[in-house]
Amino acid sequence: MTALTHDAVSVGDTLPPLRLPPVTRTRLALFAGASGDHNPIHIDLDVARHAGYPDVFAQGMLGMAWLGRLLTRWAPQSHLRHLEVRFRGITWLGNAITCTGHVVEKLEHGGEPCVRVEIQAADQYGQIKTVGEALVALPH
Repeated sequence: MTALTHDAVSVGDTLPPLRLPPVTRTRLALFAGASGDHNPIHIDLDVARHAGYPDVFAQGMLGMAWLGRLLTRWAPQSHLRHLEVRFRGITWLGNAITCTGHVVEKLEHGGEPCVRVEIQAADQYGQIKTVGEALVALPH
């Protein structure tokens, strides 16, 4: 990873997209184990159907994790100062998610040069699943 600097980044710059394979039951089960989120609606078809859904679906925090991965492929995790997301749609089995982001502001925060980045995760049909923003410190 080439070290980013505040001076080298401009408003409007885009992050390299993160393209993920289609969501599978295995991925949901593995994330449940790794995160401790064992809500059966994400891994048990009968529970999901009883709740009125046609099938299980991805944990919201999995979408947030993907957006975190987008950011940490662009800048070191130690530079992340703030991350917030909003869940806008259900990520179904078979959805192939692409995470994208772009720099919307250069600023100083707590005496550090930072950039504010808008991020989103959308499926192969362009349906937005998760949106958010991050504050990333970048040295001069």
